[in-house]
Formats: sequence, structure tokens, C-alpha cells
Amino acid sequence: MTLPDLELLRTRLRLAIQEEGALGYEVADLVTACDAAGGYDDLVAVADRLAALPALDGEPEDLDAIWAECDPSRPLDAVPVRDAAERVRAAFMGSVTGCMLGKPFEIATTLAVIRQALEAQGEWPLNDYPSEAAILSLHWQQPQWPELVKGRITHVSADDDINYSVIGMLVLERHGADFTSDNVASVWRWNLPIRVTFGPERALLGAIAAAAVEPGGRMPNWVRSWNPGSDQHCGALIRVDAYGYAALGSPALAAEMAFRDASMSHRRTGVYSSVFFAAAIAAAPLHPGDPLAIFRTALQFVPQRSRFADAVRFALDAVAAADDWLDAYQTINERFGDFGHCLVLQEVGTVINTLKFATDVGDGVCKQVMQGNDTDSFGATCGSILGAYFGPGHLEDRWVEPFNDTIQLALATTFVSSVSELADRMAALPARVARR
Repeated sequence: MTLPDLELLRTRLRLAIQEEGALGYEVADLVTACDAAGGYDDLVAVADRLAALPALDGEPEDLDAIWAECDPSRPLDAVPVRDAAERVRAAFMGSVTGCMLGKPFEIATTLAVIRQALEAQGEWPLNDYPSEAAILSLHWQQPQWPELVKGRITHVSADDDINYSVIGMLVLERHGADFTSDNVASVWRWNLPIRVTFGPERALLGAIAAAAVEPGGRMPNWVRSWNPGSDQHCGALIRVDAYGYAALGSPALAAEMAFRDASMSHRRTGVYSSVFFAAAIAAAPLHPGDPLAIFRTALQFVPQRSRFADAVRFALDAVAAADDWLDAYQTINERFGDFGHCLVLQEVGTVINTLKFATDVGDGVCKQVMQGNDTDSFGATCGSILGAYFGPGHLEDRWVEPFNDTIQLALATTFVSSVSELADRMAALPARVARR
């Protein structure tokens, strides 16, 4: 077996150490030892020391310890959702629409940058797919932009967010709600080309290619020591939509399934946010007329003393007190502006903001994308919650007609080209999980 380049491993380990240092750990000795390591064994010894650091107070990583830190009054029973299949279909179509709307703005984005580009073309506030002129006025163009602008959209373009939703669907179709992390790894192994993954997911896929996930769960030392970005990045969060769909009406089940997937590659905030958003999708139909209640319910399923829980509580208060979505955005951005593209703490606030002020699914995904940062990923996640909340009939046909019922997936062994076929399979998940 060919080992990874020593300097590449040193760089990854140093980044992981520095991330722990930013959270308050004393890591000077680890940095020195990492830089001085003369070979692979020396680096592994430093990685073992990093992995042995105690958990942050209030931020456990073991599932039982996480539940012990959650709100003991969280709802554990499932509530039947009468129109579950149709709501899941609406959620999936909302997710696809939000992803495609946000994709041409990806990475180039703050609200100010997006607003400037759209205002110059008379397209602010956003209420349709952007024009070519608007995207070309950005300082950076997403590589797939020519197929993502108004008048040139003919299909749903390949995207990692949609890939992961389909991966979750495949896991549930093959293994049901009792799937293991190893089941997820197996579906990854057969479906995900490494170049369509990013950050911790790309690193995890490389590890999966070398060896299966340990029976029953995670790669504990690997996730902490060789995987920078596993704490605050959103890569696990974008993988959990299908679990929320399948557990519609049961946020507890959605949260547990999300943990089994997310903990393969992420830790702490990366896991808590995944659990939170899966629970939010599942809880969305249970709170008609009160979108903030969705997030108060989801909050009960994360450690209550964590940084993530603090960010959610701040956002809930800010949004509840705001006059409009722009007012709330300013408050959230002033507090969490340093947490930009791919990071979680600002994005959770923007999604809460969107749900509070959205009038329907289309209006909501527009508000989400206009807030910037990881526009396609959170456009997709927010679209799922919006669709599950509003239900069928709240996304105008003009949003989906350009797709021509055609989708491209960047998956090696899953050959589906119909959006409606995928929507039907997603819609069947609640009944499939209920039967098992």
C-alpha cells in the first residue's frame, strides 16, 4: 500500500491541532512535536496525543453522552403526519430548487456581494433564477454557472448536496432505519467518486477506500487527528435530509439516524448541527403557523451547553425580535460574521431567519440564498424544511419546469435521471421506515 505523503499528513495534523487550540486547548507542545516529527510513526504518536485530549465541557461526542446533555423533555414519540408522502415530495423539490438557485452564487458570496450583483441588473430582491449578467458581475464564477442561469437551465445539475440526499435514500431503502455507519460507508464506497466530495468527506472517502469503518460506528482517532474541518464545517449536515424525510413526525428518530451518519466524519458542532437539521425537517409539519417552534424542538436534541446550542438560542431571539429578514440578518451577521462559507454557526441563524419570514417555498429559498455564504448547501437544507413545513402546493411550477424532469447525479452506480422518480422514492421513505 502506498502511504500518503509525509508532509501532507503533517499539514493535516497541524491544522487539526490548530483548530483544537482555537477552542481553548493548550496545544503548543503538540504543534512543536508535529513540526519536529521525523517520520510516520512520530506523526502517529502526536495524533494519538491529540485524540486523547479530553472532551470539551458540555460538548460530548459519544451518543449516550450527547443524549445526557440534551433537554430531558425532548419529544421521543412519533406523531403521525397524515400527508407525509406529499410533504416529503414537497421537501425534496424544495431542496432541489434551493440548491440550483444557490449554486451559481456559491463561494463568491456575502449578502452585500449578492445584493450588488443583483441590484445592478434590477433583480434584487431575488425572486427567480439569476440572469447571466448578474452572475458574470460576481468576482468569481462557479464552474457550472452556464447551466444555472435563467434561460439556460435544462436540468438539475450534478451537485454534492443532492448526491448525499440520494445516498441517504439508498441507505434507507437497503437497510432501513436501523442502518449502521458501516452500511453508510458501503454505499459511499460504491457510489462516490472522490472528486465530487470535499473537505472532511474527501478525507473520509479515502479512509473508507483503505478500510471499512470500525464495526458499530466511528473512526475515533482518525476523525479527530487527521481531519481538519470536522468540528465546524457543514459537510455532515448536508447529508441528513433523507433521514428527516423518513422520520417525518419523529424528530428523535431523525436525530439518531443523523448521528450515525454524521459521526463518521465530523465531531461536536459538525455532528450537533446535523442532528439539529434532521430533527428540524422531521418536526416541520408538527408546528403549523409557528416556524420558530420547529427550531425550538430541534434544539432539544443537541447538547444544551454547546456552542451550537448557544448560537441557536441567539438566532431564535434575534429573529423573534426583528422587524424583517434583513434586520434579523444584520444582527446574526454582526455576531457570527466570521463564520462564512461552509461553516455552521452563522448559517443556522440564517435558516431560522428564512423560516420566520418566508411566505412560501420559493420565497423562502430566495431569502436563504440572498443571505450568502454556502448558498447551494443551505438553499438545499432550507428548501427541505420549507417544503416539509408548507407542504404541497407552495412551490410555483415556474421553479421546477426548467428542469424538464431531468437530473444529473455524480454517483458511480446509481443511474436515475428523473427528478419525479427520485421524488417518488423519497416520498416512500416514511412508510418504508414505519413498516420496519
